[in-house]
Amino acid sequence: MKRLLALALISIGLMVLGGCAVNPATGTPDLVFMSETKEIELGKELHKKIIESTPIYQDEKLQAYVNEVGQKVAKNSHRPDLEYTFTIIDSPDINAFALPGGFIYINRGLLGYLQSEAQMAAVLAHEVGHVTGRHSVRQDAARKGSSVVTVLSVLTTGSTVIGDVTDLWGTAAVMGYGREMELEADGFGAEYLYNSGYNPKAMIEVIGVLKDQERFSRRLARESGKKTATYHGVFSTHPRNDQRLQEVVGKAVKLSEQQAGTDNKDTYRKHIEGMLYGINYQPKTAKTADRNTYAHSKLGFAVDFPEGWEVENQRNRIVAMAPDKHAEMTIEVDLLRQPVAPDDYIRDKLKIPMLRQSEAFKQFGLVGHKGLIPTIEGEEYPTRLAVLYQNRRIYVLKGKIHGPATEPTEAEKEAKEAEKASEQAKPPEEAKAEVKTDDELFVDTIHTFRPQRTIRRKATKSKSIHFVKANDRTSFAALAKHVQLGKYTEEQLRLLNGFYPRGEPEPGDWIKIVR
Repeated sequence: MKRLLALALISIGLMVLGGCAVNPATGTPDLVFMSETKEIELGKELHKKIIESTPIYQDEKLQAYVNEVGQKVAKNSHRPDLEYTFTIIDSPDINAFALPGGFIYINRGLLGYLQSEAQMAAVLAHEVGHVTGRHSVRQDAARKGSSVVTVLSVLTTGSTVIGDVTDLWGTAAVMGYGREMELEADGFGAEYLYNSGYNPKAMIEVIGVLKDQERFSRRLARESGKKTATYHGVFSTHPRNDQRLQEVVGKAVKLSEQQAGTDNKDTYRKHIEGMLYGINYQPKTAKTADRNTYAHSKLGFAVDFPEGWEVENQRNRIVAMAPDKHAEMTIEVDLLRQPVAPDDYIRDKLKIPMLRQSEAFKQFGLVGHKGLIPTIEGEEYPTRLAVLYQNRRIYVLKGKIHGPATEPTEAEKEAKEAEKASEQAKPPEEAKAEVKTDDELFVDTIHTFRPQRTIRRKATKSKSIHFVKANDRTSFAALAKHVQLGKYTEEQLRLLNGFYPRGEPEPGDWIKIVR
């Protein structure tokens, strides 16, 4: 017995040692089950899906500027040898996130609310800190080898309302990192800022910008009667007077007192001049020519059905049918009348007490639940079910199999054989994936469901940011009379210029306006 126990302990020890790696940023051991090579491969795979499914801001000069600053910060990080990629997402939402392996993203919307190059560098440095700290790898989901779709689901956002930060629940890529990792990323970021010649205090300034957005969100929630949504779980733990946060950033701040870093406000202003604000009504979207994409203009969503499937918008549901009619998918819409979790909605509203392979999931800023409805007497195939929440709308997606797929004709078989031979002649990276089961196709389709901006009014034009110099009569109340941003124009101008909730510009200050 003692010998068996000893062998068991040795085996466990070997397993743990096999999963240990020295964290490049902290220098301490991490219990991880993903090599750096695998981490980079996962990042590349996720990056490809981001580029395919998310609009990228089409401004080469601004993109080059963000990349230049990001590369400068990354070069002064704990993992300078990684190949970093910095990308601007064409979204008005205030967000930034990082993928494993050095892929960093910042939303156009966040760039508009920053005041200097140092603040932008602080955002990028924080995200680089997540990469250098291998935070995604240290998460349970990544350690357990979660699918690309599962990881991707927490990285993007579906909010499209100009200035409405109350709809940003579930949009932050950093939701799952937790307080310790967020503070660690702040500490790394401040250090990288100092190493790059920037003012490390910009890290705290950025947190102030995001806290102002949260305060405005709470005000909107009170006035609308909606439930307050805390934007970016990380920032809700970052009050300006957070002693722990001050300690994390403090070391770099002390260094800055010995050698003041730069802010580069003028350089930043020149690059931001003319940048789009709010919704881009003429977005450059991802290529969809090779996908069977269905987009609903009124409800504002898109979904990619399997190749060759025919889609029909019926009176109360959307139906997609396989070419031989052996399988179908349906989408129905309901309203969320009271706050309930998706799994509770399935149980209480849909009257489905149990699901096989039951699993909560998130994607593109949406939350949902999926699984298989067990078969009942007379049924041969289980039904795939998914419920997704988009603001107050509930989407119910079902995949049903009516029978086996029709046997192909001789001509179709010959065509398939010819296609197979052609695929085998291609390099491995160009070859198509193996044929999937119907349920795998259902799941793949479910995970393409995403919010999509649509142009509802053709006459609507995109707005852009411009700078003007304040004089002795300039006030945000006066500017609000000449700028049209809806009910909260003055508040939006204050947020854009870092004066929320009060304060006025000094004569000679550069002020952002929108037109």
